[in-house]
Amino acid sequence: MRRSSDLNVGRIVAWACLIVLMLLTLFPFYWMLRTAFSDNTALPGHPSSLLPVESTLGAFKRVLGLSSVAEAQAQGGSGAAVNFWLYLRNSLIVSTVTTVCQVFFSAMAAYAFARLRWPGRDKVFALFLAALMVPPIFTTLPNFALIKSLGLLNSFAGIILPTAFMTPFAIFFLRQFFLGINRELEEAAMIDGAGHRLIFFKLVIPMSAAPITTLAILTYINSWNDYFWPLLVGQQENVRVLTVALGVFRSQTPQGGPDWAGLMAATLVAALPMIILFVAFARRITNSIGFSGIK
Repeated sequence: MRRSSDLNVGRIVAWACLIVLMLLTLFPFYWMLRTAFSDNTALPGHPSSLLPVESTLGAFKRVLGLSSVAEAQAQGGSGAAVNFWLYLRNSLIVSTVTTVCQVFFSAMAAYAFARLRWPGRDKVFALFLAALMVPPIFTTLPNFALIKSLGLLNSFAGIILPTAFMTPFAIFFLRQFFLGINRELEEAAMIDGAGHRLIFFKLVIPMSAAPITTLAILTYINSWNDYFWPLLVGQQENVRVLTVALGVFRSQTPQGGPDWAGLMAATLVAALPMIILFVAFARRITNSIGFSGIK
């Protein structure tokens, strides 16, 4: 009886800690939502209110370009314009192309490391694993110098190229799954006359749909949320992505005070596609990571 009682107490404590952590994690999203639906002029007078202050959709109208400058300023906005649809298009182009290229080339490299036998394979793979320990900031300056020398500043190619071909994590992630594929299937395909290219596209890729989808989702979210590199390389309006545009919008404050409601509305609209994408595929991501042997 005492052991059962201890287990119940432990379970209650564990659930309580989990609920507290969940609330702490979700509270910033709620605060962003509360600010986005508030009137910007009324926010300073009610800084601790848990509910939207004078609820209005004005911030979303400002972000989506549905209100005039006079209307925006009357609602406490700065009057700054956000070409939301252009920046959304740019983010979609960058994230989609980066994801497609990175997943495809990483899958080919992972297949070479997992299924092919060639001299120095394990040493080269160890070198790739060592690259996981290099902070990205160390490669930013060389990449910037290379992109500048190629004349690709302020272009989609300049933003996409540094991560288009592969990342060490992507290769490691897919290699772990490819190692678990039954080699007898591959040998049977070779007996039927299939080469490595046919085996890769007709056998390995269809069998690896789940981890490839998971990697594509993680890559897409990471590319969508990237800020520093697009800020360095794509400062012009025609290639500016949403994350950079939000920073520019934050700095445009002709009335002296930031348009917090508009900024939170823009952040919410920009993050909403990624939240939906992650929630829709959360179980697949979890299962694939566990199945691939990543701890």
